[in-house]
Amino acid sequence: MSVLLWALIALPLAAGALLALTGRAADRVAPGVAVGVGVAALGLAVATAVRQPAAEAPLLEQLPVRLAVDGLSGVLVVTVTAVTLAVLLYSAAEFGADEARARFFGLMLLFAGSMLVAVTAVTLPVLLMGWEVMGATSWALIGYWWREPEHTAAANTAFLTTRTADIGLYLAAGAALASGQGGTLTLDGLARVGDPWLSLITAGVIAAAFGKSAQLPFSFWLSRAMQGPSPVSALLHSAAMVVAGAYLLLRTGTLLDASGWGSDVVAWTGAATAIALGLVAVAQTDLKQLLAASTCAQIGFMVLAAGVGATTGGTLQLVAHAAAKGLLFLVAGVWLAAWGTQRLPSLRGAARYHRAVGVICTVGAVSLAGLPPLSLWAAKDVLLAGALARDPWLYAAGLAAAVLSAVYSAKLLWFVWHPAARRDDVRPVPGGVVPPLAVLAVACVALTPLAFPPVLDAFGRVLGAPGRPAPHAWELAASGALALAAAGATWTWGSRRLPLPPQVKAACRDWLGLERAAHALVVSPVMWTARTAATLDDRILDRGVSRTATGALHFARWTNSTVERAVDRSVSGTARGGLHLARWTNGVLERAVDGGVGAVAGAARALGRWARRPQTGQLHQYLAQAVTGFTVLAVVLVLVR
Repeated sequence: MSVLLWALIALPLAAGALLALTGRAADRVAPGVAVGVGVAALGLAVATAVRQPAAEAPLLEQLPVRLAVDGLSGVLVVTVTAVTLAVLLYSAAEFGADEARARFFGLMLLFAGSMLVAVTAVTLPVLLMGWEVMGATSWALIGYWWREPEHTAAANTAFLTTRTADIGLYLAAGAALASGQGGTLTLDGLARVGDPWLSLITAGVIAAAFGKSAQLPFSFWLSRAMQGPSPVSALLHSAAMVVAGAYLLLRTGTLLDASGWGSDVVAWTGAATAIALGLVAVAQTDLKQLLAASTCAQIGFMVLAAGVGATTGGTLQLVAHAAAKGLLFLVAGVWLAAWGTQRLPSLRGAARYHRAVGVICTVGAVSLAGLPPLSLWAAKDVLLAGALARDPWLYAAGLAAAVLSAVYSAKLLWFVWHPAARRDDVRPVPGGVVPPLAVLAVACVALTPLAFPPVLDAFGRVLGAPGRPAPHAWELAASGALALAAAGATWTWGSRRLPLPPQVKAACRDWLGLERAAHALVVSPVMWTARTAATLDDRILDRGVSRTATGALHFARWTNSTVERAVDRSVSGTARGGLHLARWTNGVLERAVDGGVGAVAGAARALGRWARRPQTGQLHQYLAQAVTGFTVLAVVLVLVR
């Protein structure tokens, strides 16, 4: 069965890499290939969710690549592949032939594959691999139109913000290794590590999850990410990328509980994000900015669920939100292409021009508002039941955030359905974009039974979280009534200004000044440190080096002008002395030696002449010489004795 899991991971990654590397040569076939891969991936996802296989491959010693599908990850792989397929179908109809389609569809498949790696990872290192590829491909997709500076700046902001938070995962992995109890660094085994490493691991996981899911204080990057194409927003900011952090917190619930403080931090941060970013969404007049802020708020519910241990409710919220928000982001792309604007006042009557798209948008917005009987209404109550069991104040905060959901969703519908003067410059909607939108709209309705018994109980058993608190009838009625009242009040109020201080409205429109705060607290100090270091390097270190180099140059010049002349003089004096010695040797000593050699030679010649004289060749002379010689010898011997 592990073949299914390997195929699920490898198919989108391999196809995406091939399309991205082939480039413009594959533009014509890229949409068909991507849709085909999406269909196959969805089939494999369903099969793996049913069979729940595990896979392992060697990587490093005692650190293999381990993947597995259980109840929670099974729900995620089906959700990710289903939304990916819907987005690919929409993109195939919406992206023109003049676009770099191979690069776009290749990056989308790579992103989906990396998300599948992240949700099926068993160990921290494998999670980090998927996490890093996800971040890199999201940067490339947000900055898809890279020739426009605002798009690349938005991509850089999103990438750097999430990368800063991602350091937490490296901190967690390092702490698990340092503890000596991390084993194979399995996600389920992190809770068994003792303090102080347990607190470090918890802090690292929470920071990484908050950054990826755009929770406070990291929410502002999602605003900038809206510069990317609408299909990118529909995938990254509905069923992938931003939900990865919420999934990680749901997966590591035992770690949050074991730390003693992690659950409370996560729960209250989720509740605060749901309320604060809900207010930001209410203040927006740009459709994609409203949807972006609402994404942060809706994921705040999932984070709240992770903090209170409501895994079933958090997962239901995740799935229902993926359908509704993927639908609304794609609708925003349709209206941007048709109307040339994202501003809500300029989109008045848009739903009346395109009735099919308007009805589909209404389904998504009503679901997002938490109005009965659609899926997010019931899903919210399941997770809020867990919050009520944990802390009534958390439940109250969740209800307040739910009311804000109804307000910004009703605001969206009021603008797109409100009658406006007829326009002649509106472009037609391509027919191919409607079917995937309709499928997502049907999902917003079809997912509702999951939140009610007995399906809810079965779903909880699949997730491995049976026996969790279920909402009472009064809870469902109260949340539904509050949402209806808030939506009705918003519709009645219309476009009139809210009686709030200008500073409050400006802060909400500016996303609470989070980006400016990040620049003031992080970017500016870092840049100041960098400039100070550069100044230190240029004005002190460089000057010191320059002065040292100048001194060395002067010393070299002095050496060349003084020492070298002395050396030259010494060498010249030695040479002249050698020349004089040679001349003296040649004039005096050589003549003496030649004279001595000549005298020896003359004496030898004289002796030779004297020695030749007795050699006459006459025998009687030789006899006389011998007698004379012996006589002399005899006299000498007699005298000596």
